[in-house]
Amino acid sequence: VCRSNKSPWVCLTCSSVHCGRYVNGHAKKHYEDAQIPMTNHKKTEKQEKVQHTVCMDCSSYSTYCYRCDDFVVNDTKLGLVQKVREHLQNLENSTFTSDRHRKRKLLENSSLNSKLLKVNGSTTALCATGLRNLGNTCFMNAILQSLSNIQQFCCYFKELPAVELRNGKTAGRRTYHTRSQGDNNVSLVEEFRKTLCALWQGSQTAFSPESLFYVVWKIMPNFRGYQQQDAHEFMRYLLDHLHLELQGGFNGVSRSVILQENSNLSASNKCCINGASTVVTAIFGGILQNEVNCLICGTESRKFDPFLDLSLDIPSQFRNKRTKNQESGPMCTLRDCLRSFTDLEELDETELYMCHKCKKKQKSTKKFWIQKLPKVLCLHLKRFHWTAYLRNKVDTYVEFPLRGLDMKCYLLEPENSGPESCLYDLVAVVVHHGSGVGSGHYTAYAAHEGRWFHFNDSTVTLTDEETVGKAKAYILFYVERHAKPGAEKL
Repeated sequence: VCRSNKSPWVCLTCSSVHCGRYVNGHAKKHYEDAQIPMTNHKKTEKQEKVQHTVCMDCSSYSTYCYRCDDFVVNDTKLGLVQKVREHLQNLENSTFTSDRHRKRKLLENSSLNSKLLKVNGSTTALCATGLRNLGNTCFMNAILQSLSNIQQFCCYFKELPAVELRNGKTAGRRTYHTRSQGDNNVSLVEEFRKTLCALWQGSQTAFSPESLFYVVWKIMPNFRGYQQQDAHEFMRYLLDHLHLELQGGFNGVSRSVILQENSNLSASNKCCINGASTVVTAIFGGILQNEVNCLICGTESRKFDPFLDLSLDIPSQFRNKRTKNQESGPMCTLRDCLRSFTDLEELDETELYMCHKCKKKQKSTKKFWIQKLPKVLCLHLKRFHWTAYLRNKVDTYVEFPLRGLDMKCYLLEPENSGPESCLYDLVAVVVHHGSGVGSGHYTAYAAHEGRWFHFNDSTVTLTDEETVGKAKAYILFYVERHAKPGAEKL
């Protein structure tokens, strides 16, 4: 009906294909229309209620019942649902084989890709694996691919022991989306580990992260459904929950209990990095010093705030610039955004500071210093701003360095750091394409063993540094550089 290719659902009664429940709702309309024709016929009314109610997602092979209004995992006695899954998988594999032959010919005609592919001596050097889009899940895929290329972080999870969450008859069996399973069967760390293990193994087919997505639905209600979500918000929630679960040891039940007890922390939209240290805080954790000075009496207040990422405003003077090649005015750089974040500013009337000496709210100034830099510096460019009625996107190109980002001048005590300890090299970039936070598309660029890849859901292509540098970055991941002579500076 709408020719959408997002989340196609097939009716298991009549084989009609419509867009999924959370796209334009045509699969649901098909179900509703099927209830009307025979409602006046008493003999067939009971029969009609069970028709056209069950659909299968052609991407993830999850089964949904409109009558139950839920995803279901049970099958018929003859295993007909599983047969449909196998048939769809065979169709997909045969289609993928023909596409692979076509792509191979295109690669042979591309001099750039041919050179890059010959690094390891054969065309199979392109070992990156894509992530299947489960219905507007590009926001999740872009974050997962970025994190998978942060070596220290990724290797830690891949080396964790596997957790067996199911036993008996269900052991080893693939599970599908359902809200009826007990929370004791949920482990974000375990599904995250499985997803990372599936990437970079040279698989010919894209990996479908539906098990991870199911866990996300379970423990992060904000991300239920198939509508577009904010990639930065998802990353914050993901890191928070991984941190909380890792504090609970390596047992699926205890992790679940911790997540339930701390559910209010994720809702506060703050990075909760309190408690015992984990790989999340060890790699992404830094500390800010927040200085507030009363302009009336001069009283200074200091507090230290832990962070997992820094959200940077794009300075207002650059917000009307839309392209890299600007003729009028200077180009916005990442340093401009960092300066705007750390520069001294006077708080406005809505942010008056409660001065303990004056015993009332007073005008004051605020300044941030970085007290401790993290091993991986995550920088989020605030491209979405609320106006009176809607959320607008700032489409300004921000120039960012691929190597040698120097953070020394933003440190509270730069004299205590080594000459090379504040230099960072880019490892991944998340890009938002489109105009609104609830629409558009996310992709990611990431460096792996000296080569840059572009991750666009199931599609992974080799690219070059020049292309990466032209991207309108939304989230930037920088890795701390180990001391080397002759380091290049920003």
